[in-house]
Amino acid sequence: MTVLPILAALAVTAEPVAFVVCAPGYPGTTGEAQPAMDAFAAALAAQAGFKPGSILGAYYESEKAGAERLARPDVAIAMLSLPFYLQQETPLKLHPQLAAVQAGGEATETWSLVARKGRVTSPAALDGWKVVSVAGYAPSFVRGALPAFGRLPPGAEVVASGQVLSWLRRAVAGENVALLLDGAQSAALSTLPFAGELEVVARSAPVPSGVVATVGNRLPPERWKAMEKALRALRDSPEGAAALDGIRLRGFVPIDPASLSAVRQGVGAASK
Repeated sequence: MTVLPILAALAVTAEPVAFVVCAPGYPGTTGEAQPAMDAFAAALAAQAGFKPGSILGAYYESEKAGAERLARPDVAIAMLSLPFYLQQETPLKLHPQLAAVQAGGEATETWSLVARKGRVTSPAALDGWKVVSVAGYAPSFVRGALPAFGRLPPGAEVVASGQVLSWLRRAVAGENVALLLDGAQSAALSTLPFAGELEVVARSAPVPSGVVATVGNRLPPERWKAMEKALRALRDSPEGAAALDGIRLRGFVPIDPASLSAVRQGVGAASK
C-alpha cells in the first residue's frame, strides 16, 4: 500500500484531536483567541489532507486552565511556551517535535536578567530580592535558566508578573528587584527613557521560544508525520499563511535538541 491511501484512510477514520496552545502570562484569553485558533486548526487539517473538523484548536492563557485541558484524553498536540513546556514535560509525557517561530522573531530566544546598574554582581547578591518574570509561575525555570551565571539563592523570591514596565521602574528606584525577561522584552529595553540606569546582568544561551510537542501516545505515528509535514508547509498556502499570522507565528522548524537539553538540565537542577 502506498502512502497516499494510508493518509486518505487516516483522514476518514481518525477521531478529532485537539491542538492546545498555552503561554501563561502573555496577553490574550481563550475567548479572544478562539476565532484565530479555529482558522489555524482548519488550515492545518486542510494542509494535512484531513477532513474538516478533524483538528480542534484552543488557547489557554493561564497555567491551571492549560494544564487541566492538556490532561484531557483528546489533546494530542500542544504548542507551549518553553517554561510551561518544561514544567509539564514529565507529568504529561510530552515529546518535543518542532520549534515555533514567532512573527518577527526566530526559533530561539535569549532570556536576560536585568537589574539597576551595579547592584547585582553574583547570584548571592539577589538574596532577599524579588526576581520578577512572566515565567514566574515556573520558579524552577527562573532559578535555573542562567546556568553560566548560577542558580538564584533560596532567599530570592520568584514573582510571576507580566507588568514589566512597572517592575523595571521599581528596580530603577532602588528597590531590591531584578527581572528575568524573555527575548522580546529584552529587545525593548533600549527604548525605555530610563534604559541607561539598567543593565543586563546575565543572559541565557539561545533556547527554544516555543515548543510543539505530542502528548503521550495519543497520536498514531503516521498521523503525526502527516501533521508535521503540514505544519512545516503551512505558510505555503494563502489560507495557511493567514492562519499563522492570526496566531502571530512565522512557522515551524525542527527543534534544536541540544539547546532544549541544556535548559532542561539547568531547570531540573534548580528544582532539586
